[in-house]
Amino acid sequence: MERPIVGISMGDPFGNGPEITVKALNDPEVYKTCRPLVVGDRSCMEYALAVSRKVNGIDLKLNLVESPAQGRYEYGTIDLIDLGIVPKDKIPDTLAEDPPKAFDVGPCALGGEAAFQYVVKVIDLAMKKEIQATVTNALSKEAINMAGHHYSGHTEIYAEYTGTKKYAMMLAHHDFRVVHVSTHVSLREACDRVKKARVLEVIEIADQVCRDMGIEHPKVAVAGLNPHCGENGLFGREEIEEIKPAIDAAKAEGIDAIGPCPPDSVFSQAIGGWYDIVVVMYHDQGHIPIKTVGFVYDREKQEILAFSEFHRGQSRISAIECKLDETEKLDELIGERLRKTLADDIELLDGAGYDFDIEKVRSGRLSPVFFGSALNNFGVEPFLEQFLKLTMPPLPRISNDDIIDPFDPR
Repeated sequence: MERPIVGISMGDPFGNGPEITVKALNDPEVYKTCRPLVVGDRSCMEYALAVSRKVNGIDLKLNLVESPAQGRYEYGTIDLIDLGIVPKDKIPDTLAEDPPKAFDVGPCALGGEAAFQYVVKVIDLAMKKEIQATVTNALSKEAINMAGHHYSGHTEIYAEYTGTKKYAMMLAHHDFRVVHVSTHVSLREACDRVKKARVLEVIEIADQVCRDMGIEHPKVAVAGLNPHCGENGLFGREEIEEIKPAIDAAKAEGIDAIGPCPPDSVFSQAIGGWYDIVVVMYHDQGHIPIKTVGFVYDREKQEILAFSEFHRGQSRISAIECKLDETEKLDELIGERLRKTLADDIELLDGAGYDFDIEKVRSGRLSPVFFGSALNNFGVEPFLEQFLKLTMPPLPRISNDDIIDPFDPR
């Protein structure tokens, strides 16, 4: 089977898209499954290659092409369609510094125009069937609007340039999927957009996309909008007047729609395999659970356990052990910002907290503290392991006849 050509929009030229693209295409495994083609600017990609060569030791070359048919698609070479939008002198060059500084340009019309045109180009190539898939790097919604392109995100751009009338944003991590009734609008407006017709439309989209992915009988959970799904109207009536009628209409179409489901528990159930997809009412309701990265810091071992995969509740979640001083590895696992925050928090705990003393714990003078999450169950296993170590063994009990030894096999 021939490897598909995947068009990659470079993203905002003053953002991290060019560097992320270089790092991603430095993995030879990528070329075993597809033929990646970048759509962007030569000036930006050359600078990103130079920075990556200096900082990360990555040694890749550019191959400029005018069409997908001209690509080499071999590891070591990045095939690029150069749109020539960003002049070289517009890129803040700090390559001579050690390390080179991140761009401090901020959202601007030039960056927005370039990022927008990259996306439009990959869509055009896909519509002409010159490529088989598209991947988008991040763009600044503020910047594209500054450039005169009034869209709230990639989803709306794709909808217009593909002529799609019914659409929704879906996020997925393995078997955990969410699809949104609304996305990039204010929370106040998001509540106003929870209407029967739109909720039903998204339920139908969720059901169809699961079937397209090979799931024969999808279970579609529908989250409520309000706390406790409104508590029969006490905390809001959207569930009664809009969401439940949409679910009933979906059931009448033969869709296995379940709900309204309380938003504080539906995602844990979905991760556990109860549902194939969750219809969510607004941006953060879906984005927060899907983007949550579970990790636990073990102060005793000075190790981080980063949990990265869900298995529908059928097997143990895999853990990646990492020391706090393994900066590069940690940045890949949880991101630089979160890693720095964690390091600061641990330093504070080490300076202000008490030294661990098992005897003080057992005598009630010191209390160990554990943090975990019911959302994706991370932290449960380390807690149970430590609990067994910290807790006192069962003591003998006095009965009417004798003292009962808890370890006596009788």
